[in-house]
Amino acid sequence: MASANIVQYIVIRSDLTTVLGWPTGALLAQACHACSAALHIFRNEPTTISYMENLDNMHKVVLGVKDEDTLLRLADKLKANNIDYKIWVEQPENISTCIATRPYVKSDVQKYFKKFKLFA
Repeated sequence: MASANIVQYIVIRSDLTTVLGWPTGALLAQACHACSAALHIFRNEPTTISYMENLDNMHKVVLGVKDEDTLLRLADKLKANNIDYKIWVEQPENISTCIATRPYVKSDVQKYFKKFKLFA
């Protein structure tokens, strides 16, 4: 399995900055938490192992969703299709902030993310 074909998707709520006024650093921390957690939880999956064996060639796609409802609908869709992910819930506020998938062969999961734009 070529690691060049493996990708990890990260989907972040854009309203955290635009509506709730979170600073950029806090938002980046949420994505880092979700990615780290997903890599740890799914560390024994063959694609995760391959992804982690080639650290200099990791590929991530960071997308944005407009709000928590959209993020949770995506989580439901991923779950219904047996796509492994970690949704990061910031505590103690109990706010769902982002989703990180485990690393996947891009062609296996790309269709679930096509409607979302790169995070800006």
